[in-house]
Amino acid sequence: MLACLAILAGVPAALGLGTALPARDPPSHGLHRLRSSAVVAAAAATSRHGHGQERDLGRRDTDPTVNFQVAMPVTIPAEATICATQTLMSHSFANAYGKPFVGRYTPPSCDFNSVVINFTSTSVGRQFDRLASMYLTDTEVWRTSTAEPSQKGIVWNYVKDMTQYTALWRQPQTVVFEMDNVVSDVYTGVYDTNLTATFFTVADPPAVADAVLPISKRLGSGGQQSIWKIPDDGNATTSYRFPPNATRATVSISSNGQIDEEFWYTNVFTPQTATFNKTVGTFLGGGPFREIQLLIDGLLAGVVWPFPVMFTGGIVPALWRPVAGIQAFDLADSEIDITPFLPMLTDGTVHEFSLRVLQLADNAGAQNGDAQLTTVESYWPTSAKIFLFYGKTTTAAGHAPPTIAGVDPTIQVTSHIAVDAKGANMSLTYTTAAQRDLQISSPAGSFRQTLEYSNAGQISAGGLVQTTMQTTTGTHESVNVLTPSYNQHLTYSYPLSLSTAVKKNSDGNGTVDANLTRGWTFTDSGRPDLSVYTLVAGPATLDTRSVGTAHISSVVGNKYNYGTTEQSFAETTAGGKYNRVVKMVNGTVVLDSLARR
Repeated sequence: MLACLAILAGVPAALGLGTALPARDPPSHGLHRLRSSAVVAAAAATSRHGHGQERDLGRRDTDPTVNFQVAMPVTIPAEATICATQTLMSHSFANAYGKPFVGRYTPPSCDFNSVVINFTSTSVGRQFDRLASMYLTDTEVWRTSTAEPSQKGIVWNYVKDMTQYTALWRQPQTVVFEMDNVVSDVYTGVYDTNLTATFFTVADPPAVADAVLPISKRLGSGGQQSIWKIPDDGNATTSYRFPPNATRATVSISSNGQIDEEFWYTNVFTPQTATFNKTVGTFLGGGPFREIQLLIDGLLAGVVWPFPVMFTGGIVPALWRPVAGIQAFDLADSEIDITPFLPMLTDGTVHEFSLRVLQLADNAGAQNGDAQLTTVESYWPTSAKIFLFYGKTTTAAGHAPPTIAGVDPTIQVTSHIAVDAKGANMSLTYTTAAQRDLQISSPAGSFRQTLEYSNAGQISAGGLVQTTMQTTTGTHESVNVLTPSYNQHLTYSYPLSLSTAVKKNSDGNGTVDANLTRGWTFTDSGRPDLSVYTLVAGPATLDTRSVGTAHISSVVGNKYNYGTTEQSFAETTAGGKYNRVVKMVNGTVVLDSLARR
């Protein structure tokens, strides 16, 4: 269904077209392909049910709306010794495409072992959500996105622990902050931002890497973002020579689909993209499965099966006002332990680190059975970094590459098209099931990924209704011979259920109804350092789930945009427990369990 929401504007979704924007607005913004001009017009209309029918938790009508993402709070301990606070950025992003903020960072002269950043943004008017990234020179250290503004104005704040990048903070850096915004007479929202970093000392800080090395385009010194735009940028490869005393190494990967790939989990198999050409137009292909791969000297070192991020304008905007979706303000990196490669990597020569993003091959779904992978066809901004730890001992078993088993996943697909009495295509049902058991071992240690994925989709009513049921589960097991305190067992899951229905009038206007259930869970045995996936050091568990229903209309004389979403959040870490339940109705928070404490 997401693939055909553009029919409200009479635009085939496979063209990758969302709302009509000024010609100067480039296509690589990640503008949501499900947004037609009719949908956006409806989003700007006042809800027919109004706001404030239920209790408003203390917000005055004249105040800007406070947007937020439910997450474990990051605070500076009361017993910490503050070293310094620096303003890294105070900047307005207006016509900012390809024009990032560029600043210079100089480390404070005082001692510190912890760093926390504090980001605040405000905006007034009308605007899309925008993807944003922060870099310390060539290294992407934070990927985020914006809330969508209103005529009354919005404000949001996010605080993030950046201690894991201490090796970078101890050196002068070029601060690059990319937020590709574009303004016009219609899309007037400018994002005013402020970013500070506080440096402090605590008695028992988490362990940190001795070096953080970017796997990126390395354009930061020239004041540009360093991500690869896969597949447009071609070979996403960089090279390093490791020191002989490296005892542990991990790679974290930041990658998410944009433009035609933003809702990759709803894409149909390529042979079925024209199933509803006669009724609603062409759907997006490549199937609903994606895999991000890390290769070292051409050898598979680990994979990522991505979390389905939904931004604040996704599906129907009323789902996310004012509470942003899971990970929308802080897209979590995925981690791969490359310690088993250290015997090979410490041989004194240069080694290549490559990233690629794959989708189902073009012939997947042509018949039921096995499917293969091929390079993704559209836009995945991607970068990574290596966290390198040094020690007094090194492996003494030569420099052979590790033993690798389970290089290829098992992928099974099915599809079926049902027709009516006249032979017209009425429904398409399709399934994808994938499994992986990747095992990598050497005298330095072992890393194992056991992954399972299932996606069941159906498009019916001649292409007007779509449902998606998807589950991704994974287990990562790391054994470090030289640093056993970093042995780790991590399990996680990404459940998703989504249904959308479009009704289109003869004038091209219409309605969209959406129902959504999604979640993110993990259980991690923990490590001494701060994980860029769990965002904490030590053991942690998380269970957060979101359930929402939203409706939008561009029908003349009956425009509306309203919805209800409730999210539960429960996380336990070495620092304590954090539980919260939030419910929003028609843009107003009507329940927040924190307010009752």
